[in-house]
Amino acid sequence: MTAIDDHLDDLVGQLGLEDKVRLLTGRDFWTTWPIEEIGLRRMVVSDGPSGVRGEVWDERSPSLNLPSASSLSSSWDTGIAARYGAVAAVEARRKGVDVVLGPTINLHRSPLGGRHFEAFSEDPLLTAHLAAAYVRGVQDNGVGATPKHYVANDFETDRFTVDVRVSDRALREVYLRAFEDAVVRERAWLVMSAYNSINGATATENELLETPLNSEWGFDGVVISDWTAVRSVGSAKHSQDLVMPGPDGPWGAALVEAVRSGAVDEAAVDRKVRRLLRLAARVGALEGFEPAEPEHREDGVAFAREAAVEGSVLLANDGLLPLADPARIAVIGHNALHARTQGGGSATVLPERIVSPLEGVRAAFPDAEVSYSLGAIVQEGLAELDRDAMRNPVTGEPGARVEMLDADGAVLFTEDRLASGLVYFGGDAPIGEMTTLVFETYYTPGESGAQRLGCASVGTGRVLVDGELLVERTTEAVGADLGAAFLSPPAMSVPVEFEAGRTARLRVEFRPQRMDGGLSSAFSITIGTEPAEADADALIAEAARAAAEAEVAVVVVGTNSRVESEGYDRADLNLPGRQDDLVRAVLAANPRTVVLVNSGSPVLLPWREQAAAIVVNYFAGQEYGRAVGDLLTGAREPGGRLPTTWPAAIDDVPVLDVTPVDGALSYDEDIHIGYRAWLRAGTAPAYPFGHGLGYTTWTLSGITATEFTDGVATVTASVRNTGDRAGKHVVQVYASRPDSAVDRPVRWLVGFTTVRAEPGETADVRIPVRARDLAHWNDGWHHEPGEYALHVGSNALTTAETTSVRL
Repeated sequence: MTAIDDHLDDLVGQLGLEDKVRLLTGRDFWTTWPIEEIGLRRMVVSDGPSGVRGEVWDERSPSLNLPSASSLSSSWDTGIAARYGAVAAVEARRKGVDVVLGPTINLHRSPLGGRHFEAFSEDPLLTAHLAAAYVRGVQDNGVGATPKHYVANDFETDRFTVDVRVSDRALREVYLRAFEDAVVRERAWLVMSAYNSINGATATENELLETPLNSEWGFDGVVISDWTAVRSVGSAKHSQDLVMPGPDGPWGAALVEAVRSGAVDEAAVDRKVRRLLRLAARVGALEGFEPAEPEHREDGVAFAREAAVEGSVLLANDGLLPLADPARIAVIGHNALHARTQGGGSATVLPERIVSPLEGVRAAFPDAEVSYSLGAIVQEGLAELDRDAMRNPVTGEPGARVEMLDADGAVLFTEDRLASGLVYFGGDAPIGEMTTLVFETYYTPGESGAQRLGCASVGTGRVLVDGELLVERTTEAVGADLGAAFLSPPAMSVPVEFEAGRTARLRVEFRPQRMDGGLSSAFSITIGTEPAEADADALIAEAARAAAEAEVAVVVVGTNSRVESEGYDRADLNLPGRQDDLVRAVLAANPRTVVLVNSGSPVLLPWREQAAAIVVNYFAGQEYGRAVGDLLTGAREPGGRLPTTWPAAIDDVPVLDVTPVDGALSYDEDIHIGYRAWLRAGTAPAYPFGHGLGYTTWTLSGITATEFTDGVATVTASVRNTGDRAGKHVVQVYASRPDSAVDRPVRWLVGFTTVRAEPGETADVRIPVRARDLAHWNDGWHHEPGEYALHVGSNALTTAETTSVRL
């Protein structure tokens, strides 16, 4: 026992049963209960993980929008990951947040997973190393990190109710391995339990919370639930510590009664309270303890730009990049002007400003003539109204007036907003008492023409323009999932003919459908426009003409909020709309074309072999455009390597299924996911795991490996930059054991490092390989004795250099 343990025990002893139990359910959506008598203040938790939103989902309290997790993992750089966590922690402290609900480190088991933009990789070791670095960056700056969602929460379909059937071996070697380093090496202060069940028991009532998390890994932090994931008082018997959100939930008075009746041991409650108090001490929420002073501070906006570059993957380049000061550039694509900087769902933050790729190109090439063509419609559903086109009818300032009315029409709440996308998920708005929300603004469009004006939410809406009722309709939720019903609701709209410069008074009256349980005080609505009818062929032809007249074309293609978001999985891997036809037409018109891919996870690129250059930027954060400028000019080199295999065709994907059958989803592929499954199937993907080019070239030589000492062997190599400019290389080490008596992958990642060198410079690298990462699980970790080949190269398929080690 330590002094802090004694102190925490003393504090627990001062509390009555009701107070102890009250601490174990949130006070509201984002905070825990304070108890002044023992010097405990409330703690604030907040979504990320690619930024920190804070207690309110409000454009008036903007947040730094960092590149998505799939972009971060593409850096293959633990230094970048640690800085990313540190920047998030500084942002958290600016917003008064004690705990960041991230990183999301579920695996990319199937490319159809709708939330993969928020997770790292298909490989457990790459995920584990980067997640540990992220956690270190957050917690070294005095803020709690929360690896999530524990565990096997790798898809969205039926995620609240599904039972994942997975072998103990796959759990240990793959899905739990992704979490292990963050807990064992970096002592994560929290872990979030998932919605799903694992082998018949929900995550919040699963023995996996105790073993391996506590008993083997030494976790001494708080297991916080995903929102509404705890469903029974019986879960209190398990190593689940904190129920969110509050103040209602299944514990409360029911848990008090269960303890008094002997159904739940009070010692289990005391353990949970002790862990919560330890967290409070760590973040400075307990009297006598201060949070660690930030060890790392830097300009967050500048880091967002750097991270976007480091996470951008150059898939192909025939020498076109970097561009040599073109005189005329045709920028094409919906996402070039309206880029996706983050995926949809609870991870969304509201940045103060987004730099689009179009803006970035114009800034990077100030002397060039830069044209813009839409090319193809990508948007599905409503887009918010242009903030610059809105004026508050009451104040005359930019924005809109919002009122909440009770059943008698009396005004309960009024606020002035700057945006037309409204999310109430916490905060002071009286959602539970509201019957009708009224949104009003003076809207002055910049262009003439027809637009479909409407709103997106669940309930009954009325849309009025200049006092005339245009439509009244009721929309129903599609499914019961939070992501689909609350964060991506259905839309209703009506055609309206607008005239540029002519102001119209827009009014939306909306009566929401009540949500149940912990979400009864949550509400979201977007007032905006849907794409008007357009001649798709004419848009493509116009873009092709612009490309033909330019020296170089830059086409930005990508997904939309209906394709990649929390709450639902993807139906296919196609780019939405006519984007493939657009790219083909532009390539035919101008072979000097760069294609930028603005998606959070793999999409099919059927024209890839005709493109001069392809760069995957993912959801690149608020500095997307400036990062594009850096990459195109050559001011910076794209530093990314793929953390997930990109297929040539969906039928080639060896592990695809994300749809439960009779409430269950079986991980029948066992340990063979991602590139492991591709290697086992013998099918060539479009781009393999680990692939990525740069603006220079490299050679590897002198590959050796030491014997194991204290469970670690070291692979050494000389890496030479043979090109004419400085650059970055990622050296990857894969293990194999062809004659194994155990079913193993053809190859599996066991180590990696990043190398940066000047032209002609040689760098010597040392890559540790842990004996543990050569072991297999069979009711315990076992090391098969003998020789293991170590393949050193630049991706999962290109590993020509080989050495070996013996166990």
